[in-house]
Amino acid sequence: MPIYEYACGQCGHEFEALVRSETVPECPKCHATQLTKQLSVFATAAATAEPARMPSGGCGGCGQFDGRGGCALN
Repeated sequence: MPIYEYACGQCGHEFEALVRSETVPECPKCHATQLTKQLSVFATAAATAEPARMPSGGCGGCGQFDGRGGCALN
């Protein structure tokens, strides 16, 4: 069952609801069915707390940090 976010068109109450395909959701506050589906926003957690760091020296594209770069022509 998907979770949807709604705003009631009658009383303005915003809420989340688990909705089956054959079910008509209603506002838990005033029981109206004039609802507007809202854009759901979610958050994710990063795998590590440290930010990504760029390598020092060279162009950083090939992993050679002596300044030659991947083509070794510099």
